[in-house]
Amino acid sequence: MTVSAAVSAAACTTVPAADTCDIPAPPLPVLGRDVSVPLVTGGEVTYAALDYAASAPALQRVWDDVAAYAPYYGSVHRGAGYLSQLSTELFEQSRATVAGFLGCRPTDQVIFTRSTTDSLNLLAAALPEGTQIFVFETEHHAALLPWQRAKGARVTCLDAPRTPEQAVAALDVALHGAPKGPKLVCVTGASNVTGEVWPVRRLAAAAHRHGARIVLDAAQLVPHRAVNVAELDVDWVAFSGHKLYAPFGAGVLAGRPDWLRDAEPYLAGGGATRTVVRRADGQLDAEWHGAPAARHEAGSPNVIGAYAVAAACKALAETGFDRLVDHERRLLGLLREGLAEIPEVRVLSLFGEESDRVGVLTFVVQGWNSSHLAAALSAEYGIGVRDGLFCAHPLVRHLLGGEAEDPGACGSPDSAPGHPSFNAVRVSFGVGTPAEHIRRFTRAVATLVRDGAAWTYHTEAGRCVPTQS
Repeated sequence: MTVSAAVSAAACTTVPAADTCDIPAPPLPVLGRDVSVPLVTGGEVTYAALDYAASAPALQRVWDDVAAYAPYYGSVHRGAGYLSQLSTELFEQSRATVAGFLGCRPTDQVIFTRSTTDSLNLLAAALPEGTQIFVFETEHHAALLPWQRAKGARVTCLDAPRTPEQAVAALDVALHGAPKGPKLVCVTGASNVTGEVWPVRRLAAAAHRHGARIVLDAAQLVPHRAVNVAELDVDWVAFSGHKLYAPFGAGVLAGRPDWLRDAEPYLAGGGATRTVVRRADGQLDAEWHGAPAARHEAGSPNVIGAYAVAAACKALAETGFDRLVDHERRLLGLLREGLAEIPEVRVLSLFGEESDRVGVLTFVVQGWNSSHLAAALSAEYGIGVRDGLFCAHPLVRHLLGGEAEDPGACGSPDSAPGHPSFNAVRVSFGVGTPAEHIRRFTRAVATLVRDGAAWTYHTEAGRCVPTQS
């Protein structure tokens, strides 16, 4: 049996039973959907994973596909053996699958990396010397910080916009006043804090009007919405497999080849070279590969990771984003309806509560430290959410309006000497989330706000944790 046939035979198509509410069952089953966790108050409960924006659970189908491939594991690109040839074919097929999923142009290149952070650092290392970078303060740190290391780069950090239209206008003004030379705009597709969708196509048009290029941080967009590089007219797109329902360890940078082709290899080593010779003076000369994928994928590649990303792309495409978006919007409506009944809750937003957003929502609760609330949700209700500043410190501080919250039972894990205790709670979900988990979450928040925590908590190693009885 070929690898493709084995993988196909192992694909999981089982769909969980529908919830008792009026929202259909999740579109795709994920790992961990039946895991039970202990409660400090006694007993166990099925875990409600509502932290998809950090790392989404792997699709059952992806896990099955990877397991089907595992017996055929072999080295890639240079092996003469049968399994090596099969693995090489699968690796390159995975590259083509990702390119198709992203709607790449014929000349675009897909490079496999470790993550979105790795992808953007790779691009930063490939920028022409003296490139001017434009980025909003609202970005994730992975999109804010890599550019500081680019040779001779000058970074312009734009203020947080209040509307999508203001974002486009601010970028247009900034680029209009920029001196000549290479320019790059980096922008998120959907905020990892508010979930709000950014006007990527209009920002790309503004960038290109002024001779700038644009890279899309699609880490939070690509798991929720169809992303088409050609239609959005972005120059590059970066994302992580672990947010796209694949296991940890693989990411993607896809887009135009020229800057990547002309740059020094991201890593020096085997695979990046055409040839290496030792000169008479004892020094080494290396001739690097010209193709960006070979040039920047030195070392033995993460074939399983690349295949897992491709398997996730295929599963989402075959299910259809119309169905996925409909599921998330129903859950988002249920979530907002439940939180709206709790007067103490304030949802954080840049563009307004009616703005388009993916399945990510961040909020604060009057009278509660957010790390305390998150700890109680986990320990007493078996619900996993995220609290803190979400690797987007400037944005969260902007959204909180400069007002430190009462530290309550536990301090913020992100607080530091000289900084107030800013933090918030983020709930995020996706294709594997049942409606009951959202209902359970809003009921739990309402109960905690009304009655308080049933347990005591303290800060330990920077985290709010239940106090041992």
